[in-house]
Amino acid sequence: MASSTRSITITKYSTGESSSQEDALSVEEPLEIGVRFGLNLEPKNLSVTMRTPGHDEELALGFLLTEGIISSYEQVIGTVQDEENRITVILHEEVPFDPKQFERHIYTTSSCGICAKSSIEAVRVQGTLPHAPQNWSVEASTLYPLPSLLRERQADFESTGGLHAAALFSQTGEFLYLREDVGRHNALDKLIGHALQTERYPLQTQILLLSGRASFELIQKATLAGLSFVAAVGAPSTLAVELAREMNITLVGFLRNERFNVYTGEERVKG
Repeated sequence: MASSTRSITITKYSTGESSSQEDALSVEEPLEIGVRFGLNLEPKNLSVTMRTPGHDEELALGFLLTEGIISSYEQVIGTVQDEENRITVILHEEVPFDPKQFERHIYTTSSCGICAKSSIEAVRVQGTLPHAPQNWSVEASTLYPLPSLLRERQADFESTGGLHAAALFSQTGEFLYLREDVGRHNALDKLIGHALQTERYPLQTQILLLSGRASFELIQKATLAGLSFVAAVGAPSTLAVELAREMNITLVGFLRNERFNVYTGEERVKG
């Protein structure tokens, strides 16, 4: 697995004095994601995303699910990473797919996974959405320690300060797993891809915690993964709140210092 960090020599200034030091940076490299239907057909390129190397297969699988191309791991035959920065997901031939829906004019940056969509109509991904059980709720006190638990497990962030994270917790606040990336949407795609591979999908009764803000795109991805409870350390956007309300997702923002705001789905927060 390629390293997610790289050290360089920098000049550091502090209180008027300078010194030469080693500094760790987050690696950012392009990954070309493609699909192939069956073993003998030519691959179709879907996207080039700027990501942190590592967990590329999870990233590709999560991307396909949150773009509405696949709905289960059973539709996947396997993956081929013929070059370090190119991965192809091989799908069963019967998986429905319209390449025109996924045309992009430019590459996808690490900060925006929908900036390059060819039309605004393509933003709202269509798919079969799993629903959370009724009467599912989370105690308010369960949420308070989650940001600290997230930071404790952000190994690459501690050394670089330059990575976003997405983590899953159980209904009672038990840490499950986490993924990091220079792109917040990539971190979530990796998390969802891992859930697909380990048969934890859909994520109907788990808490998603985002290390930064909650954007429309992240709520859209959470919807496709079956999540009904999303918490963010930062603020949500107006579109994120609108989509969360439309999809019956509980959206919590500014979760830190034993405080938080509930923007939608307040019935799932108890206490």
